[in-house]
Parts: sequence; structure tokens; C-alpha cells
Amino acid sequence: MQRGTRLVHHRFSMDSGTGGVSIPIHQSVVFAQESLEQPGEYEYTRSGNPTRRALEEAIADLEGGNYGFAFASGMAAITAALSLFSAGDHLLVSQDIYGGTYRALTRVFKRFGLEITFVDTTDLEKVAAQIRPSTKGLYLETPSNPLMKITDLARAAALAREHGLITIADNTFMTPYLQRPLELGIDVVVHSATKYLGGHSDCLAGLAVTRDAGLARELALLQNTLGAVLAPHECWLILRGIKTLKVRLAQQEQTATALATWLAGHPQVKAVYYPGLEGHPGREVHFRQALGAGGVFSFRLATSELARQVINKVRLPIIGSSLGAVESIISLPATMSHGSLPEEFKKRLGITSDLVRLSVGLEDAADLQADLEQALKSP
Repeated sequence: MQRGTRLVHHRFSMDSGTGGVSIPIHQSVVFAQESLEQPGEYEYTRSGNPTRRALEEAIADLEGGNYGFAFASGMAAITAALSLFSAGDHLLVSQDIYGGTYRALTRVFKRFGLEITFVDTTDLEKVAAQIRPSTKGLYLETPSNPLMKITDLARAAALAREHGLITIADNTFMTPYLQRPLELGIDVVVHSATKYLGGHSDCLAGLAVTRDAGLARELALLQNTLGAVLAPHECWLILRGIKTLKVRLAQQEQTATALATWLAGHPQVKAVYYPGLEGHPGREVHFRQALGAGGVFSFRLATSELARQVINKVRLPIIGSSLGAVESIISLPATMSHGSLPEEFKKRLGITSDLVRLSVGLEDAADLQADLEQALKSP
């Protein structure tokens, strides 16, 4: 089946026991055992739950993996993946990653003895130059948040294999419908399922997927031991969201392309960052590894004051730090999603107060354009 069909008709798209076209929500913490000698498949929901298993096997199938894990948030999935490493290990990390990941690495994992080097992963020669004997992992995000920088996943995975590194890729922006990093050689894929997979701003969730049995055993241990598992009802919400992912993404990308193209020609806009635009750095690489450009882009305005004006004056997009929902969401990354980054680091990356990020929802493109137009006009 094609990817879009599999979103609707994966193995756990219905209840095999009853034929129900919606997986049941097994809202039980404890599962009764037949006897001490004959324990059942499920015992305690932190260790396993039928609804969670349905989501975990579904995301594993959709990502082209063998093992899936559902967590209470995207950051819970990311921190579990980062917990695969030990004190003294050195990690190479995309320099323009989500601010929450940066905060976890610099404020928490450094305490536990992990050494972190942030590097421009769009240039794999720079990555190779930073590899040390203690380097154990490579953490990637492509397209990056919020500047949409593109990393060649296949080449990065090949480089990592040469040096015995574990590769982790955040696939939140693309989802398994548009991009499948495991098929390009990446070891672990993580998602904030809160975003496109859920799609309705009503469920906090995270997912991790791998093909490797050894890494899966470690992730299962971390999931059960740390306990940040996704509750049954939230698992059901993500399963429901996945079924409409194709149509939502198709519409969001169509609108995002139209708006990004229009903004690229606007006199008040200095730059637009979107892989769907001709001339976007890494565009050829992106479309070699992804089926589309997605529904998120950023644009740099003439002044910081104008950026704040636009965010405060738009009527349709909500102001928020999330993305991938049915409603458009606008933000100032420098003070919101990436507010935890040091000022000098943000300045060096170009995440400054004139940069606006827009996650395009399902509103009509003409309405969004008209709204942005009025917001760009002088007060």
C-alpha cells in the first residue's frame, strides 16, 4: 500500500476482536493474571497497555521500523533517546535544534557527564572533523527548527556507521508520511506526536522508533523505568489523528507554499525559509529524502518591531509555541520555542527577534494571506 493508504489501513486501524473501526481505550492500570504460573501479556499499564501497543506498533510500521515506543510528550521521547548514552560519551548535535532539546542537553544531560558539541550538520565535513574517540552519537533535526536547514540523512548515517555512532533524528516536521529516516540508515527516530500526528492541539505525546533490537531493548527499559508513558486515551487520540494526516498535510503544504511564495516577494520581508521555495539551501537534498516541504516556514521581517506587530495583529493564527495543528500558529522563536538558547548563540544562528515562524493550518489560503497583509501594514 502507498503511504497515505497505510495511515488509514495499518495493522491496528481497527479492533480485531470486535471489528470496531476504532481501537478500544483500555483505561485500566492493572490487568488480572490467570495465576502466578501463567502471567498474561499485560500486567501494569506503565509496562504495557493494549491501546499503547496499538499506537507503538502502528508508528513502527509507518516509519519502516520494527519497534515503537509511546511517551507522555515529545521531550519525554527525546530524553529517553538521549538516555541511551552514558557519562563520558560525546554527542554531536545539529546546532539549530528545537530549544527544548537544547535545554535538555545543556541543563540536564551535561550534569550527568555527557559532552555536547553543537555543529552545522548541513556540512558533513564539519561533522567529521568534530568526531573524537569518545564520540558515541549524532543527533539530527531536518528540516531544522526554525530556519529549515537541511541535513543529508543518508550521508550522515553513513558517516556515523563508519565511526560506530548511534544516530537519532527528530522527524516531527515531516512525519513518516513525508520522510522516513530509518530507511535512510538512521538508528532512532523521535517525534513530538503533539504536532502533526495528533494534529488538533488536544494531546501531548511523543514517539520513538527503531529497527535495532538492541536499541529497542534499551528504549523499552528506559520507558518502563523512567515511567513517562503515554496514557491510553492519549494513545487513542494519536491513532485517530494519524488517519487524517495525509489530507491535513496536503492542504497545509499547499497553503504554506502559496504563502511562502507570496511573502518572498513582499517588500517588508527580507527572507523566507521554506524547502518548498526554489533556491532554498539544501532543497535538492530535501526532496531526495522527503516527499514534500511540509506546512511550517519562517520569514525574516525588515525590523524586530514589525515582527512583533505582525504577530500581535494577525487575527486567524493563534500566538503559540506549537505547530502542526488544524489552526495556524504563529510565533517569535527567539523568545518562545528557542527562548532558552543563550543570546549570543541565537544571534550566531540567526534566530533573532525579526524572525517569525508560521505553522499553517487548514484555513483558506486567501484568508490567511489577507490577514498577514493587514498585519504587515503600518499601524
